[in-house]
Amino acid sequence: MKKFDNYSEWFDDVLFNADILDYRYPVKGFAVYKSWGWRIIKRIIDMLERELESTGHEPMLFPVVIPEDTFAKEAEHIRGFHMEVFWITRAGDRELPRKMLLRPTSETAMYPLFAYWIRSHADLPLKIFQSVPVYRYETKATRPLLRMREFLWNEAHTAHKDWDDAEKQVKEAVEIYNRVFKKLGLSYLTLKRPDFDKFAGAVYSLAFDAWNPDGRVNQIGTVHNLGENFARAFEITYEDLDGSHKYVFQTCYGFGVSRTLAAVISQHGDDHGLVLPPDIAPIQVIVIPIPYKGYDEAVREYSRDVYRRIKDAGIRVKIDESEKMQPGEKFYYWEMFGVPVRVEVGPQDLKERKVTLSERVNLRRTKVNVDNVVEAIKDLFVKIDKELAERSEAKLNEMIIDVEDLASLRDAIRNRKIARVNWCENIECAETIREESGGEIRGYRFDLEEKPRGPCIACGSEAKRVVYVARAY
Repeated sequence: MKKFDNYSEWFDDVLFNADILDYRYPVKGFAVYKSWGWRIIKRIIDMLERELESTGHEPMLFPVVIPEDTFAKEAEHIRGFHMEVFWITRAGDRELPRKMLLRPTSETAMYPLFAYWIRSHADLPLKIFQSVPVYRYETKATRPLLRMREFLWNEAHTAHKDWDDAEKQVKEAVEIYNRVFKKLGLSYLTLKRPDFDKFAGAVYSLAFDAWNPDGRVNQIGTVHNLGENFARAFEITYEDLDGSHKYVFQTCYGFGVSRTLAAVISQHGDDHGLVLPPDIAPIQVIVIPIPYKGYDEAVREYSRDVYRRIKDAGIRVKIDESEKMQPGEKFYYWEMFGVPVRVEVGPQDLKERKVTLSERVNLRRTKVNVDNVVEAIKDLFVKIDKELAERSEAKLNEMIIDVEDLASLRDAIRNRKIARVNWCENIECAETIREESGGEIRGYRFDLEEKPRGPCIACGSEAKRVVYVARAY
């Protein structure tokens, strides 16, 4: 299956054949994470949580249910999520006296507790996170990992003494996410969303939009400055040094674990299946003996010695001695699962005291002395990470094109590109762009300043922003 010719079918095949996800669960928008996929997810979450804890964030776990009256306290927030809520109205055969909902996000679950925990300036900043499933009744067509009604994410929430401290936290959150996404070799745009597309209740929103082979973008993370909006709704105040009581300033940020896995699969995978960065591969090295008449047992023993050397070095390794498949079939099988390095051990390797290493990222094969196998594998891990990142970045740069008129914009979106256009910041022009092209304004760069070099693409008046237009999941 060709990834860039028929991405949708390729993606479904990889999810199913590589034991990532089984989407045949009998409730639309829900799926079963299978062993290989779940092991990858656990490593992604661990990578992120280490970054959060190293920057002073405390792990917590809040209930999945939120009372309706608590959810309704922030008016703009409930307007943003009301149509996506899963309601709980009955227990057994009785109507509940107080309606509840499954969390679509946890601001309204956490912030009533913030009001108890924060009393004085000494309690600030408060920085917490949790890794949990959230529930949203998606009304668009569901898509495994990319648009589900139950999906995995990590959400962090913070409280601060003033706006400046909250702004510093926004920058720290962006840096944390950048470090994790870069470790995964992902390429994306860090964009400030237009006001009409910001998180409900936020002062402003930032988003990380990863490229996808079908030309759409995949929002893998968001960072929001909430200002005092939720603090006022939930009466979260602190006593300052001068004895006055002030509202806290808050931020929150969400890391889409399911969508990040989708990005890893989609950006790095190839026509053979998964291609995994070594850090998150459940198995980093697969050893495959290639027996030959008269050398069967000797090759097996030599392979086991190679396996022990690699295992003792702390590398996640497996030896495939099963007799269900021929060696060539095993090559294809483990390529589908994206194992970064394959070690082939045959009679000639035995005679020469060498092994053959095959890199999953490019299928290159090299012979190395068995005494150097561990060092060679570790060097390959570094090379693989570098190649994945460079290949992904090159594809993103190839997808971005500058467009100056609506006809060219239509062509760009049709040809699976991300268009960079000039915009006057008028919402009517944003709607024109959407209607004429099928894409939508995703925002303008947060990480660098880009100045318009022409008029608004929609109305011809003076442009104020350079924005990116794409279809999105």
